[in-house]
Amino acid sequence: MASKGNKTFNKGIPTVKDAFVVIVKTEWNNTIVDKLEKGALKILKQEGIKCKTLTVPGAVEIPFAIKAYAESNQKNADAFIALGCVIKGDTPHFDYVCKSVTDGILSLNMVLDVPVIFGVLTVNDEQQALDRTGGIHGNKGEEAAITAIKMIALNRKLKK
Repeated sequence: MASKGNKTFNKGIPTVKDAFVVIVKTEWNNTIVDKLEKGALKILKQEGIKCKTLTVPGAVEIPFAIKAYAESNQKNADAFIALGCVIKGDTPHFDYVCKSVTDGILSLNMVLDVPVIFGVLTVNDEQQALDRTGGIHGNKGEEAAITAIKMIALNRKLKK
């Protein structure tokens, strides 16, 4: 999702009926993450998909919130979208946070019966984040929502 684009990515979005998506987003870097969420919500609404947003403090907390929701008595999600933004600083903290959230989401994809979409920006500076929230690289929140829809369709097809 980080290249200048797969020109056909948003073509052929499958129709999924009665789908429900849970977005888990971070408070950290909220001005950027809110733009990702806005992009995801735009696509989900356009495609008639209901959704709910949960907010967590930072990226490391995203996998916990997804797992907790999946194990709760709340409405079953057909997919989860993880949205966050980790900007590299002067310490190795960036590496630990990126690895933790990536490993957490990968682990969830291996154990949950619905897809968890990785929509966490891991960038070197704020400009790179802005480029991916409506700038030259589009809006990665929109791409995450399209990915969720495609994965819901695939998951439903495989379960038939």
